[in-house]
Amino acid sequence: MKIYLNKMLKVTRITGLAIASLLILARCTDKFLDVPPQGQQKAEQFFVSESDATKAVNAIYANLRSWTNTAFAPIAIESVGSDDAEKGSDPSDATFMNDYDNFTVTSTQGQLSDFWNGQYQNINLCNQVLDNVPSINMDATLKARYLAEAKFVRAYSYFRLVRAFGDVPLRLTTPVNTSDYNIPRTPKAAVYAAIEQDLTDAAAVLPQSYTGASVGRATKGAALALHAKVSMYLGNWTDVKTYTDLVMGMGYSLYSDFGNLFRIANENCSESIFEIQCSLVLGNSAASSSQYSQVQGVRSVTGGGWGFNVPTQSLADAFETGDPRRDATIIFRGETTTAGDAIPATVPNPMYNEKSYVPFSLFVSGYNEGCQQNVRVIRYADVLLMNAEANNELGNTVPALASLELVRARARAGNNAILPKVVTTDKDALRTAIWNERRVELAMEFDRYFDVIRQGRAATIFGPKGWKANKNEVWPIPQSEIDLSVGVLTQNPGY
Repeated sequence: MKIYLNKMLKVTRITGLAIASLLILARCTDKFLDVPPQGQQKAEQFFVSESDATKAVNAIYANLRSWTNTAFAPIAIESVGSDDAEKGSDPSDATFMNDYDNFTVTSTQGQLSDFWNGQYQNINLCNQVLDNVPSINMDATLKARYLAEAKFVRAYSYFRLVRAFGDVPLRLTTPVNTSDYNIPRTPKAAVYAAIEQDLTDAAAVLPQSYTGASVGRATKGAALALHAKVSMYLGNWTDVKTYTDLVMGMGYSLYSDFGNLFRIANENCSESIFEIQCSLVLGNSAASSSQYSQVQGVRSVTGGGWGFNVPTQSLADAFETGDPRRDATIIFRGETTTAGDAIPATVPNPMYNEKSYVPFSLFVSGYNEGCQQNVRVIRYADVLLMNAEANNELGNTVPALASLELVRARARAGNNAILPKVVTTDKDALRTAIWNERRVELAMEFDRYFDVIRQGRAATIFGPKGWKANKNEVWPIPQSEIDLSVGVLTQNPGY
């Protein structure tokens, strides 16, 4: 029996006595109150039309900007463990973030389950599309594209999961029976194989670009670039070179002005390969839900934000003298931004993430600060640096240097910056130069932490913070998931 009091309250005001009478009546006549919610499509009537398929795929993209996908959980899991970022905000606010920074986090900490659930929510939405859309009578080309988009997002979510936790349950279909829900962890090699298959399938179907309202959907370039990144984590350098070469031949280019690359006006530009689309829709707070910029914005100023995930002095010191990317990456306490926002000398933190910054004048009361800021997931600069690293590992020094130089030349151009060309032909020295370039080019973009781990340098770089080999390569499996599985899921070593 379901009692839909909210619907009834819209018709008449119900006093406490009336509610009591209603509950008494409910005991006598269940059917009278078992009224379905109005204006909602029944599940059994869904996935029957092309419109339903469109709604289901759009729901996948909408979920990507959710709290668990872009806010506290990703900051904890993918950022503050690195040497580039720390908790920030007021010292007493969200102190649990420090457990990720100093590697004292335990399996019961809530951001673990938030991250886990956020990715599996994505995967569930993708699986629903992949299970149900094939049977819909609709345009065949659009159907194939929708399935490819779902495979891309599913691969992206599993990549985030396998980096964070290692072995994870691999679910490629929607559960049907009760027994389907509780499955064990799948070896990470099999998870990576599934990721690669999804990306291969997606790249074979997705278009190179879109127009109009479809801009921002997954493209062939996005699938190839993500596949290159997956291959890089697996150490498959020939594949990294193959996929990045393909992307480099698809018409992408570095945006000329690094400092303005991350502003709203330049979203989905020539450098963008995949962005999570966010917006401020007046009168529709549900569509204006992104908190990516809000949680990282300058603390204690109107139009700023909460001040979490702030740059470290180590990051500030990593930039070469005169590198303009330093000031384009970090907002310093007491400065005036290029958009004209004066940052008070009294704000709690000495530095904030400028890549997530939205000018304070764009704040609209009643909406999340910066909710209109897209989240950059894959940029062409990352592809160039992956190409440089792959070529260097394969002994192709000349193309490695050429791809690296493209990234440095953009930083140098128009800024009178003295950034010398990297000219070394020594493989080890060039590898270090590429890694250094990845750090400063991709800083504060949730890349550094797992990048250092896959490079095999975490014990050296993160060790002083408490990182331990043979444990902290992955985070603990959420204890709540282990409990729900009644022990089917096992914990990572050391936790």
